[in-house]
Amino acid sequence: MSRVGTTTRDRSRGSASAAAAPRPAPSAVRRRRRPRSRARHRLRALLVLPLVATVAWVLWASPLLGVRSVQVDGAVSLREGEVRDAAGIAAGTPLLRVDVDAARARVARLPQVASVQVTRGWPDRVVITLAERVPLAVVDSAGQQVLVDAQGVLFDTITGAPPAGVVPLAVPDPRPGDAATEAGLAALAALPAGVRAQLSGVTATTGQDVTLKLTDGRTVLWGDAGNSAAKGRALTALLDQLAAGTLDPAGTIDVSTPDAVVLR
Repeated sequence: MSRVGTTTRDRSRGSASAAAAPRPAPSAVRRRRRPRSRARHRLRALLVLPLVATVAWVLWASPLLGVRSVQVDGAVSLREGEVRDAAGIAAGTPLLRVDVDAARARVARLPQVASVQVTRGWPDRVVITLAERVPLAVVDSAGQQVLVDAQGVLFDTITGAPPAGVVPLAVPDPRPGDAATEAGLAALAALPAGVRAQLSGVTATTGQDVTLKLTDGRTVLWGDAGNSAAKGRALTALLDQLAAGTLDPAGTIDVSTPDAVVLR
């Protein structure tokens, strides 16, 4: 009698054959996967490259982030339009392509400018922040009245009376580095605004003989630029005492040696 089916031995033999079948090596699996991986990388590159190119175009060449306004902060005597013209930044220039260093150098050449910064204000502005020179004296230079700051820089021509608190300074050669100019300015800088308001002028022929003239006709012998702070304090105290009547009137006040002032 024949039976169709499998015996225990047949099943054991089949299981052994299945167990003995070779499995693909991991490297073979990796080799089969590499083409797909490369395809994905190519696809990513095809998607990313146009995006990068678009961003670069928007930043570098597109008017989308172009200059729409130039903001000027700190202008007092200067007109904002004058500062913008000096900066030379064209409207519509992509903000990333604005040469802020060159613009700063151009604005710094304006005589009234003591310091300046130029920055980008994303997405569409350039900001110019400046500090103007502060006039301390006015000098006669080549027949013109020119304002001078505390460093001796001649920076602006005026007509008529000088601004409030600005004192006429008479020196032979007004300029930065000139001893007489520096000594005269040091005297003015050492005085409070209330005392400067009482001056009609300052003269110096050298760096050693600064003389202050008061509006009431009195003369102050200042001397050189040394001990200017102490001289300023001494003169301020003396003027207060003279105004209060606690000192005898004097036509000349000598503070060249502030520890031993002389009134005569």
